[in-house]
Amino acid sequence: MRKRIKIWFYSGSSSDIKEISIHKIGLILCIFLALVSFGGLSYLCYDYYHLKTISFNNKTLTHTIDSQRNEIQNQRSQIQTFATNIEVLKTQLDNLSKLEGRVRLIADIKKTGDSSGLIGIGGIPENELDEDIPLEARHNNLIREMHQQVNQTTLAAKQQGLNFNDLIKHLEKKKNFLASTPSIRPVDGWITSKFGYRKSPFTGKRTFHSGLDIANKTGTKIIATANGKISYAARKMFFGNLVIIDHGYGKMTKYGHLQKILVKPGQKVKRGEVIALMGNTGQSTGPHVHYEVRINNIPINPLKYILN
Repeated sequence: MRKRIKIWFYSGSSSDIKEISIHKIGLILCIFLALVSFGGLSYLCYDYYHLKTISFNNKTLTHTIDSQRNEIQNQRSQIQTFATNIEVLKTQLDNLSKLEGRVRLIADIKKTGDSSGLIGIGGIPENELDEDIPLEARHNNLIREMHQQVNQTTLAAKQQGLNFNDLIKHLEKKKNFLASTPSIRPVDGWITSKFGYRKSPFTGKRTFHSGLDIANKTGTKIIATANGKISYAARKMFFGNLVIIDHGYGKMTKYGHLQKILVKPGQKVKRGEVIALMGNTGQSTGPHVHYEVRINNIPINPLKYILN
């Protein structure tokens, strides 16, 4: 006879005692199944918790990646703006350097010491700023290159400042010289013929044009481009009515094809003073002024002596 295990149940609501008889093997099997079920349920709970944790971590990581991607994009935009500003600054410095050179030419002031320092500063290659190229690939090199250019541009700006200070000191010493140096346009209008060789409108042959032709309507006021003394004010051959101003220091200017002359020989004039009215006298195809600048009687391109 197999061994059986008896289990008694007592209920407090009655005096009856209930008895259950179970085979020992059946009880062991029930306990085993209960343990297996509990273990399986525990594993499922753990696996579910693990998956939820991974899902949460993935969301957090995705958010972090998106934030970093946006930050990188912002850095790209800032770097591109920074690089553009560097190029603008370099262009402005270069323009200042050219202006300084023109002022020195007009004032006949030689530069002493170092140059502006812009020579040797290269530009940032456009392919380095291409939005389609991953920023990470050139980020460090681009940052390093821009810092180097900022340092070089800063040094160039300081040198340009020193150059201008030196120029101002010389200008203060040469006020009279500068006042007598042509530096403005004799009249507003359109440049119809530049300085240099050209095809003559009268002969069709290649001839040298020693001045600058500026056209406007008849009667437009012509002004002196620098302080000086009227050395000639009358009609002369192909120039028609002509005014010549002697500015001293070997400099002189001519104003031809005038309608009316408003000054006399020996008269002193100031820069900006009206000396004549535009006309079409002499050998001319229309109302304009033939403007010449001569240094020691050698014709010079007037555009080099126009700052405005």
